[in-house]
Amino acid sequence: MKRSEIDAKYYWNLNDLYESPAAWEKAYGEAEKTSFAAFRGKLGDKKQLLACLKKQDEVSRKIERLYVYAHMLFDQDTSAAENGGYIARAQSLLVRLNADTAFILPELTSLDEAFLQNCIADGDFSDYDYMLQTVLKDKPHVLGEEAEKVLALGGDVYSAFRDVFTMTDNADFPFPTVRDGDGKKVRVTHGMYSVCMQSGDRAFRRRAFKAYYGAYISLINTITATYSGSVKKDVFLSKARGYKSCLERALAGEDVDIAVYENLLDAVHRALPILHRYIEAKKNALKLDKMHMYDMYVPVVENADLKLEYEEACALVKEGLAPLGGEYVSLLQKAFDERWIDVFENDGKRSGAYSTSCYEVHPYVLLNYQKTTHDVFTIAHEMGHSIHSYFSNRTQPYAKADYKIFVAEVASTVNEVLLLRHILGKAKDEKLKKYLLSYLLEMIRTTLFRQTQFAEFEYAAHEMAQKGVPLTKESLCKKYLRLNRAYYGKAVESDKEISYEWARIPHFYTSFYVYKYATGLVSALFIADRILKEGKPAVEDYFKFLSSGGSADPVSLLKIAGVDLTKKDAFDGAMRVFGDTLSAFLSVGA
Repeated sequence: MKRSEIDAKYYWNLNDLYESPAAWEKAYGEAEKTSFAAFRGKLGDKKQLLACLKKQDEVSRKIERLYVYAHMLFDQDTSAAENGGYIARAQSLLVRLNADTAFILPELTSLDEAFLQNCIADGDFSDYDYMLQTVLKDKPHVLGEEAEKVLALGGDVYSAFRDVFTMTDNADFPFPTVRDGDGKKVRVTHGMYSVCMQSGDRAFRRRAFKAYYGAYISLINTITATYSGSVKKDVFLSKARGYKSCLERALAGEDVDIAVYENLLDAVHRALPILHRYIEAKKNALKLDKMHMYDMYVPVVENADLKLEYEEACALVKEGLAPLGGEYVSLLQKAFDERWIDVFENDGKRSGAYSTSCYEVHPYVLLNYQKTTHDVFTIAHEMGHSIHSYFSNRTQPYAKADYKIFVAEVASTVNEVLLLRHILGKAKDEKLKKYLLSYLLEMIRTTLFRQTQFAEFEYAAHEMAQKGVPLTKESLCKKYLRLNRAYYGKAVESDKEISYEWARIPHFYTSFYVYKYATGLVSALFIADRILKEGKPAVEDYFKFLSSGGSADPVSLLKIAGVDLTKKDAFDGAMRVFGDTLSAFLSVGA
């Protein structure tokens, strides 16, 4: 469908960013004239430092707004050449800003500790106190000027392993072709693979699984060398900066206590028997004698979609999120009424869904809404992101408004859990109930257990490298297969191909990233449960968290909402939810 054929009330309103392309051009021209050269070498003077930081905020806000507008303009119609021009120009401004301000952090880390402490205590620097505190934490790991220059020169080299994998996994990947049950040829691309794994035709799933992993096996020597190089790079940087381990260095980058990682692995290990019972239950529901890895994603319940019109879906989302209070529901309605959302698919529109925001304007959401249950949950999910950004931007100064990735999925998942609980509570259809319970079970399996399995694998790989143990295809596959068997138990046949699964995970080239998906879900389950049980006090604490942005380390910010990831309570709570949901799933229709 052409965009012009869709009612304009379903478009997002870009005029809230700029009234016209001419207004964008004017703002672009002003941003182009900015320079920070006058501050170079002068940050040891408090007045100069404060002026520099304020100017950096001012310019960043302008460029952020330019970029968000260009990005959204492009995404609503990627086929329009002029839209691509906007985004290319906005990106060039970002690159120029980053280059022009690259001196700031090295200069800050070279400053005397007493000077930095004095700035932190100065009320004029209140917008920047947390940022300066992180600079102080990093100081023991900052080397001399010459050494820092040498390490900085390696930037392109450090990212090269990810680039090589990306090219191997996309441009050079030998995507196989298999025949479906009707004899038609199906090219198993990365996107099509997940579709194949949900097919009701088991023989077709098996063919697609073996062919897809066969393609990775054909490239395993190259991928092994690439991943081994990436891990060795992490080991080198950790040693060079004086960290005890690669994990310590990675978590320090987001100011996260290492106890969080350890608690996650411990809780998951203790809960593996529940996961094994779930897999056994899924095997029985699918009426299989033996579960294989290519059976893991087959829906237990099909054709249970809600099939709601968009307005009906929005009304259901508001009902489901009513426990968050009138202000939250009013914000949802404001977003629906004032065109924060681009709703329907059109020719040339970017696929998928996302939330985006800039500091001075309300957030925006891109959807490609279809009448499915998944798309109803997508509305709740993306609005969770948006309202988190809305409260953070409204409450925090620009320097503290942006929250870290560690907490980025919490608000979106809280919304999903609350909506699911609401629909379950009013559902009378047994099939819908079983579908929703299986939806939550799969969310926990794939986000909490599976991502922790990935996290445990990369932890083991880095430990091996730090001890000088070669990372070979044999050692990596052996380790992954052992983990897969431990996680999925005897109910599943860990097909030999699954030992190569590590070779297809792009997140491994951003080390120690995947665990954040798991901790985000743990936090969201805990918060949603607390809101439903305690009501107003829990909601008030949650709003304080949503309003905290990036004003402190993310673990401390979650404590505002009642979640302490340095302890085991929230992790154990998530496992109880999994067990209780499994019991409810088994009881429906029993």
